[in-house]
Amino acid sequence: MIIVVLRTFILYTLVIVALRLMGKREIGQLQPFELVVIIMISEFAAIPSQNVGIPLLSGIIPILVLLLTNLILAWISLKSEKARAIICGTPSILIQRGIISEIELKKNCYNLTDLIEELRIKTVQNIADVEFAVLETNGQLSVFTKSQKQPSNPEDSQITTHYEGYEGYDGLPLTMIMDGKLNTNNLQQGNKDLKWLKGELKKHSIDKIENVLLASLDSYGSLYVQAKQH
Repeated sequence: MIIVVLRTFILYTLVIVALRLMGKREIGQLQPFELVVIIMISEFAAIPSQNVGIPLLSGIIPILVLLLTNLILAWISLKSEKARAIICGTPSILIQRGIISEIELKKNCYNLTDLIEELRIKTVQNIADVEFAVLETNGQLSVFTKSQKQPSNPEDSQITTHYEGYEGYDGLPLTMIMDGKLNTNNLQQGNKDLKWLKGELKKHSIDKIENVLLASLDSYGSLYVQAKQH
């Protein structure tokens, strides 16, 4: 029993030291290769702790090798931009001046649902208000809104705010069409019908719903429409 406690303590201490040497960052800020190293270190530390029959060095040596590898990769990434692009990847622009890049979405296996959810987290309701949305190499989404849409503090101007919605609907933006598929529930919730929707699509020279990448109705009654890129 004492041997198990000592082995666990030694491995735990080694893992803590290894993580400290890797730097102080949250999980969401780690590069892919750093996350792989952490997972593998945890695995190599757990095996000798659970099985006394496995030599302690069988856990210590791989952990030290992984730590050394991580430090080398981090140093190379710091010294060479080309190497960093290979090891960590490069940021991808998912939205540019209110236009979604289908190519970048597919390249990064990023779907529209995830994109809209991330924009909501960043308190951005309308895609048309986005100047740039950049998917960073650590998987986080950086959003830059258009200058005229950047938030201000109404309290500084002594402005009384109230929610502005169009007649018949006062909720969050509704996705009417996503990737060529019609959402009838949202259409009804927004108090709109198919005839109205098709009329709006024709204004954007779109004849078929299947050709729409995204159509979203905002709280002001405006319809954001983007056709698929052929």
